[in-house]
Amino acid sequence: MYGLPQHLHSKLQSIQNAVARIVTHTRKFDHITPVLGELHWLPIRYRIMYKILLLVFKSLNGEAPEYITNLLHYKTQSRMLRSSSQRLLATTTARSKTYGDRAFSVVAPKLWNTLPLEFRLSDSGDSFKKCLKTYLFKMAFNL
Repeated sequence: MYGLPQHLHSKLQSIQNAVARIVTHTRKFDHITPVLGELHWLPIRYRIMYKILLLVFKSLNGEAPEYITNLLHYKTQSRMLRSSSQRLLATTTARSKTYGDRAFSVVAPKLWNTLPLEFRLSDSGDSFKKCLKTYLFKMAFNL
């Protein structure tokens, strides 16, 4: 679902907004962003990124299916560089622009490599989830 066209993304976001209004009994014309923040719900775009990054973390730690794990590889260097200790993933390019740029094997390494180093070095799934959600929450709500 990463890289959806804007009109499809907007439809999904409006569904989430409607559910938030129902849960909190918010009026139709009240601003929804504070409501999502109070519920600790990530907006759809960030929720999709959360799911992808969580799947990457699980696959790098042997908790995901093998067919997903085979799509991700650490970046290898021909010589020792400072960046070799940062657990970066090798990025690939897509053949097709319409669907190829949205493929897991293309998107996952790009998102993973943008995370701060302490997230990539995390060894516990629970601490990774907590830090990742906080990080994305701050990005989504400009905190």
